[in-house]
Amino acid sequence: MAIHIVRLGSPRQANEGLRLGTVRRPPRGVPKAEFARRDFYDLWLPLLSPSAALMAEGKAATDDKAWAAFLRKFKAEMSAPAPSQLLDLLAALSQQTSLAIGCYCEDERHCHRSVLRELLLARGAQLAEA
Repeated sequence: MAIHIVRLGSPRQANEGLRLGTVRRPPRGVPKAEFARRDFYDLWLPLLSPSAALMAEGKAATDDKAWAAFLRKFKAEMSAPAPSQLLDLLAALSQQTSLAIGCYCEDERHCHRSVLRELLLARGAQLAEA
């Protein structure tokens, strides 16, 4: 039992469990009824994605300084009560069941899911090997 950190739209891994989309917007051009079948997500959790303004800032971050500013601001957003409580819940659930969280970004190192990984680990979550 663990949380898998995944790229949405990628083939599901064995024993991945419920796939949660931590993205601001649903996939374009895909009917809602096909999100799960096309390996995007089973449940949408935009609460764990950057705000729209911060998402634009992260996409525009072309150097280390800008990316560090994005990371700092996203961590601040995730420290608000609702996202923080949701992260606590996911960390607790990881002790009992497998699930996956993800985003569309190709490179996790330049994606908010790297921060989610860090925040979940800090809460004692069980994470699957990458």
